[in-house]
Amino acid sequence: MKEDFLSREQEFHDQWASTIDVDGIRVSDYFEACTAPENRFILRKLGDVRGKLLLDLGCGAGENSVYFAKLGARCVAADYSPGMVDVALQLAEKNGVNIEGRVVNAMAIDFPDNTFDIVYASNLLHHIPDPKITLREMHRILKPGGKACFWDPLRHNPVINVYRRMATEVRTEDETPLDIGIVNFIRSLYAKTDFDTFWIATLWIFLQFYLIERVNPNQERYWKKIILEQARLEKTYLRLEKLDKILKKLPLMKRMAWNLAVVATK
Repeated sequence: MKEDFLSREQEFHDQWASTIDVDGIRVSDYFEACTAPENRFILRKLGDVRGKLLLDLGCGAGENSVYFAKLGARCVAADYSPGMVDVALQLAEKNGVNIEGRVVNAMAIDFPDNTFDIVYASNLLHHIPDPKITLREMHRILKPGGKACFWDPLRHNPVINVYRRMATEVRTEDETPLDIGIVNFIRSLYAKTDFDTFWIATLWIFLQFYLIERVNPNQERYWKKIILEQARLEKTYLRLEKLDKILKKLPLMKRMAWNLAVVATK
């Protein structure tokens, strides 16, 4: 069963990698766009990364590795998909930075204990059948005082769950969004845990894509589109983000967000 799961994930992401045009990737947008609140939160909590050894776990197309390398980190781009690792290396070359590429199983990370200063993972854990296994592995390979940071979708909001049921061709059948209770598990592992959630009222943008602009969710990945079109969406997003900050103060509302972001210190 586990091998079947891994094979499906690898095949899906290798196929996706074959369609990626690195010339169209604007690396800074994934961390600095108004519509990238998860990474803006992570950057604030990480601080200066110059000289730090960073593992980008589940690196995808390598936007994260390249961005951190530009900030002076020493980056290892790791993914279970060899195709994605190749794309990450191409993106690094295009952007004039050096990164190391490795094919890695996130449930059995092939690095010794206490290796990395930072382990970063974006949109990875919901691809893992038991994310606690990967979280333990991230903890194991971090140096004392090192930071694990990740962001992933939550499973609680009915609007985003409807989107998931529609967008079947741009995601794998095995994806399982996280329960916000995972934060308590992380707190049990790490000395300090900071977290926040993002996209509640701001999910109106997804409804705008579907109901008004008639964007087919199986032809365009909405979560990519919000980055690519951040300039057009900025006024709407920032207005709704102010409402989100109010909503998150209400009991249980943080769990209704689309994404969870965490920075935990070993």
